[in-house]
Amino acid sequence: MADRIKSPFGPYTDARDVVAGQDLTGKVAIVTGGATGIGIETTRALAEVGADVVIAVRKPDLAEAAVADIKKTAKGEVSWSMLDLSSFKSIRAFAERWGDRPLNLLINNAGVMACPLAYTEDGLEMQIGTNHFGHFLLSVLLAPNLMEGSKSGWGSRLVSLSSIGHRRAPMNFDDPHFRSHPYDKWEAYGQAKTANALFAVGFDKRFKDPNGTGGVRAFAVMPGGIMTPLQRHLPLEEQKAMGWIDDDGKVRDGFKTPQQGASTSVWAAVGAELDDVGGLYLEDLAQAVPWSPEHPWSGVMPHALDPEAADRLWTLSVETTGAG
Repeated sequence: MADRIKSPFGPYTDARDVVAGQDLTGKVAIVTGGATGIGIETTRALAEVGADVVIAVRKPDLAEAAVADIKKTAKGEVSWSMLDLSSFKSIRAFAERWGDRPLNLLINNAGVMACPLAYTEDGLEMQIGTNHFGHFLLSVLLAPNLMEGSKSGWGSRLVSLSSIGHRRAPMNFDDPHFRSHPYDKWEAYGQAKTANALFAVGFDKRFKDPNGTGGVRAFAVMPGGIMTPLQRHLPLEEQKAMGWIDDDGKVRDGFKTPQQGASTSVWAAVGAELDDVGGLYLEDLAQAVPWSPEHPWSGVMPHALDPEAADRLWTLSVETTGAG
């Protein structure tokens, strides 16, 4: 990949260092799941350089605490709004409250990982229902706001959080909700993370420059291995068996802090190196290399960037959500 896009930062850079020296005053961002984990650090980094950030979450107590903490150092306004990504009703209500306010950054950070079989209130398997279909509906409803934000001369961006977990499964278009084949929590997670990457491909294709008027660029991000509330459904014994922690509970070498885990999301949102590109899968503050068996914990697999699969997923998402 001779033309691979890279940032000037290393894999373990803190998110604050990525935006150091920038001025996002007047820019507006939404971070889903922005009250904990890498979401709160993404919010903090953007707000500290002047962006007005709205945390979209479903737990008011966590939201209030996060906003109070971030405001201690923020230059921009920080607030929160209720959003349950497992409910189309909640997503539509959020978009209605947002109204016609311009938007510059939408960071689809929230997610669920390896949960027991469950279904959203709209009848979708919980992982792909929340991680992909919920974010799809939110993003399409807010696309006009992102387009309006791009008229400022500072191109709007959408960031879709994927994972190396995408290597576990491509999209199963025949049975995405595990109605006819046995549920496997890791297969479901892999499919959802593949969907997150394909969504960035599909969104960028449709909104990067409609009618030659300027538009929105979209990116998928692999944040790295980080211990956050995302692991809430995994017993300690399973985490030990996978080598994430040792018998004493110490996190293995190579895992990132939440501040480091937020850095690629922040770069995807503001990096000048990405001004004229989109639909890419990013990790460690650079465009990802192709996945290989020699380096199984990094890289991107072809099925996560396949334009035909991205179009097929877009069609399915429109049918599922009624938007787009």
